[in-house]
Amino acid sequence: MNDIWIDELIEQYTIGKKQLEEYRETLNLDIPQDSEDYRIVGEMISDMQYALDWMKRGRKPENRREIGKKSIYQRRVLMDMDLLPSFDLRPSQTYLTDDQREKLIDVLVSFSGRERQCYLLHFAQGLSLQEIADQLGLSKRTVQQYVDRAREKIKSKVS
Repeated sequence: MNDIWIDELIEQYTIGKKQLEEYRETLNLDIPQDSEDYRIVGEMISDMQYALDWMKRGRKPENRREIGKKSIYQRRVLMDMDLLPSFDLRPSQTYLTDDQREKLIDVLVSFSGRERQCYLLHFAQGLSLQEIADQLGLSKRTVQQYVDRAREKIKSKVS
């Protein structure tokens, strides 16, 4: 299972922004063309930061008030995922109600990308900790720590 697409997009934007910042540092402001490139690259960096803020927080960056629901894109992706109905809350229950689904998504978006990835691979996909470690290039202990952190977040949100 790959990272959720928004996590990948955030990572790509972050890498791209860093590359632009590094390029901007190489420009010589005494050269007219470099000076113009410096301005354009600066605008690109600003636009990328704006997009990153929007993707990470689910709100326009200039808004001072949060919308109360973290990361609107991550929430939308999780709502559409086929894996959510596979979580059984009770043995006799084979689907989630809208309220249960919303609570589950609230918890899942509170996870870091790696916590969410490890937790879902383990509990939704049924992979062992060692299988996840092999797939992600991590140690089994590191995967266990991500899963444990995710469980702690669930406990704190549910209780």
